This record gives sequence, C-alpha cells and structure tokens, in this order.
Amino acid sequence: MVWSRLRRRRTAPRLPLPGPCRHGRHTLRTERLLLYTPETTLDLVAAAAAASDPEAQRWLGWGDHVVADAGVREAVLRLLPGDTETLRRSRSLRNLLDQPYEPVSGEEEFLVGVRLDDGRYAGFTGVHADTGEIGGWLAPEARGLGLGTELFRAAAVLGHAHLGLRTVRAGHEPANTASGRALARAGFVAADGPPRHTLPNGREIDARWLERTTTAPPTRCHGAAPLPA
Repeated sequence: MVWSRLRRRRTAPRLPLPGPCRHGRHTLRTERLLLYTPETTLDLVAAAAAASDPEAQRWLGWGDHVVADAGVREAVLRLLPGDTETLRRSRSLRNLLDQPYEPVSGEEEFLVGVRLDDGRYAGFTGVHADTGEIGGWLAPEARGLGLGTELFRAAAVLGHAHLGLRTVRAGHEPANTASGRALARAGFVAADGPPRHTLPNGREIDARWLERTTTAPPTRCHGAAPLPA
C-alpha cells in the first residue's frame, strides 16, 4: 500500500518522508499523527521515553531496566525526529541516530508516532501479526487531546489493511478509563478474553478485552512478512 509523501515546507516541522510500505516497514497518517516503522535506535529510545513516567507505568508495569529516567525522558521527548542537523550536534544522540533499526520478520510490527503540528514524538503502537493483539501509549504532552483514538485506529488499519488481519484485539485494566474510551472511539467493542493479566513487573490486574473486525476484505501490503508456507 502506498501512502502519500509529506512535503517539506519552511514553516512546517521537518518530519521523516515515508514512501511505499516494503521490507517490513509501514507508514500511516491520521488527522494529527504520522506513524512509521522505527528507522533508528533513537526512535526506539523515544518510544520507551514516552511511557517512562509514573502515570504510564501505573498501567504498563515495565521493569526498571526499561524505564528511562526523568532527565533522559524529557530530553528525548523535546526532539524533532526529522531534524537531523540538530540531532547530530549531540554525540550521544548522533550515535543513536547512526544505528538503524531493522524490522525482524515474525515479531510485533511497531509504529512510532510523531505529531504533525510540531514534529515531536507523540507515542507508539504495535500489532502482533500472529495474535492480532495491539498495544500503545502516548507521551505525557500528547495525552488528553483525543490522540489515543487516532493511535488505536491506526493500529487497527495496520492490522486490517497492511497485515491481512480480519480482527484485532486489545486488553486494558478496567480502571484505565482513558484507554477504554480511546479504544471504543476507534471502533473496538467488548470481547471475551482472559479476566486476569500479569504485567512485566509481576503485578496481576483485572483485564477487559475489546476487538475490532473489519467489514471489508483484509489486505496485505508489500511491507508485510510473507505468510508461512
């Protein structure tokens, strides 16, 4: 599936310029977000930084070895991923920028999200091609703006129109009402699923499941991994 390239303008943020989906790489655009397969290690660091604050970790429960400290989190989330000239002025950032990310066939398909209005990292989402389960999170400055709906809708499109999945699923803790609302607005409806879930840090939580099934024939783009023989 081919998506239109964004044109650079002097007054617009300098964003990555995506082309056709191929070789495990995908691109999506919503009303306010550009989402693309990570291109460098910096994109992955930014994805972790976006969810390293206490509010996000209340729901995600990562281990301490994954969570970025406050200084790193704030510095990374101020960056414009398309502004390579500024990024290369920092040796540490230059090292991250010089390490390309190569998608691994058969693993979760990831998309990093960038805001179209200011060019800053906004969040991250992913789809497991084998199970159809999606996940995602927003950076602190991107929350409370309705971007969660766009993020989850993009994940559903990735599953339906890029990976050939008729149904995609998501689980969340019932107390996480923001995720529940965003999923519902993205077209997900209540579904069956395991009533309990254990987070990476060992905390066991109640779980609520939702799913979205496309009424159109699902399709696979050139970036999707080949189907097993």
